[in-house]
Amino acid sequence: MVHASNTALWLDIDGAIGPATHDYIKRSLATAATQNARVIIIRLNTPGGLDASMREIIQEIIASPVPVVTYVGPGGARAASAGTYILYASHIAAMAPATNLGAATPVKIGGFPSIPDSFDEKQENDQQERAGAQDPMTKKIVNDAVAYIRGLAQMRGRNAEWAEKAVREATSLTADEALAEGVIDLIASDIPDLLAKIDGRTVKMQGQEIILSTQDVAIVELEQDWRTRLLAIITDPNIAYILMLIGIYGLILEFANPGTIVSGVVGAVCLLLALFAFQVLPVNYAGLALIFLGIVFMLAEVFVPSFGALGIGGMIAFVMGSIMLLDMDIPGYGISIPLVATVALITTGFFLFVIGMAVKARQRPVASGNVEMVGAIGEVADDFDSEGWVKVHGELWRAKTSMPLRRGQKVKITSIDDLTLTVEIYE
Repeated sequence: MVHASNTALWLDIDGAIGPATHDYIKRSLATAATQNARVIIIRLNTPGGLDASMREIIQEIIASPVPVVTYVGPGGARAASAGTYILYASHIAAMAPATNLGAATPVKIGGFPSIPDSFDEKQENDQQERAGAQDPMTKKIVNDAVAYIRGLAQMRGRNAEWAEKAVREATSLTADEALAEGVIDLIASDIPDLLAKIDGRTVKMQGQEIILSTQDVAIVELEQDWRTRLLAIITDPNIAYILMLIGIYGLILEFANPGTIVSGVVGAVCLLLALFAFQVLPVNYAGLALIFLGIVFMLAEVFVPSFGALGIGGMIAFVMGSIMLLDMDIPGYGISIPLVATVALITTGFFLFVIGMAVKARQRPVASGNVEMVGAIGEVADDFDSEGWVKVHGELWRAKTSMPLRRGQKVKITSIDDLTLTVEIYE
C-alpha cells in the first residue's frame, strides 16, 4: 500500500463514547482515506460509553484503509470500559505516561444495581460479579463481551487473557503495566514522540503487511464540524430530557390556547429532537411512560377535584420516571439528579399555580346575562343619532342612546332590555 500524502491526521476524543463520537470518528476516517494520509491518530480520554456506538466505531476502524493509531493521552487520561475495546481494535495501541485502561465489564441497561443488606453480602455479590454468575442475562452479556474483545486481541496480536480479565473482573492497568503485559505497543509522551516511535513499524492492513513511514510528516488536527457538535448537544441526556419537557409543555399550551402557534411549533420541534435523541440513547421506556403518566395525572388534578391525590401521584411518577429514563450506571449517560430535582420543583410550582387559579375561578361568582353586559365597554359600529349598532366583545348589538354617536366612539352599557342595549359615551 502506498501513501501519497505526507500527513498524519489526528482527532481528540475527550468524554463518553456515544453517537456523536461515532459520527466524529466516521467522518475523520473518511477524510483520512480521501487525503490518503499516512496514519490517523485517535487521542482518547474516556470513562466509557454506549455499547452500540463503541461497536460501530470498531467496525469503522477495522474497515479503515488508513492505519489507525489509538493513543490514550495526555497524561492523566484513561481508556476505561468502551475505550479499552477501541484500543484493542486499533492497528497501533499507545499510551502516554500516567494513563490507565481497563474496567471493561459491560453494564446491563434498564435496571438498577441491587443494594446489599450487609458487608458479607456485598463481598459475595462482588465475587459473583467477577465470576459473571448473577443471572443468565448477565452471563450472556459478559460472555458476548469476552468473545468480542478476545477476537479483537487475536486479530491485533494483543494479550487476550488480560482482555478477558478486564471484562470479567473489571481489572485495570497503568501504561507501564499495559506495555509489560503486551496490551499496548508503546508508550509516548506526546503525538510527535508517538509518530517518531511508530516509524518503521509493520501493521497488517486488510490482509497485507505495510511498513509505517511517519518521519517528518505534517501533523493536522481534524476538528468536529457543526453537525457533530449539534449531534453531541442533542444526544446529551440532560439536553434531551429538557427538550422532551419543553416539547410536552409547548404542545399542552397550544392545545389549551389554540392559535398561539409559536408554542405549538416550538413544542413539536423540541419533542421531535428529543425523540431522535432517545432513539440513539439507552432509554428505559418504563421511565418514559412514567413521565407521561405523571404529567397526565398533574393535568387531571386541574380539572378533577381529587384533594391533591392525582397531583401528588403525578409528581411521584414524574420524578421516578425521570430517574429511570436513562441508565445511571453508563458513564456520561445518566440524567443529572440536581436537574431532575429542579425540573420537579418547577413543574410542581407550575401546577400548584394552575390549580390555585382554577380554585379561584370556581369560587368566583358566575357572571352572565345583564350582570355581565352592564358596565361593559363597546365601540360604535356606524354613525347613529338614537338607535344603531355597537360592537361589544366582538359581537354586534342593537343599541339606543340619548345623544348622537359616531363610528369608532367608545360607549359604556348602562342597561339592557331584551336584546337592546342602552349606551352612553364613555369618557
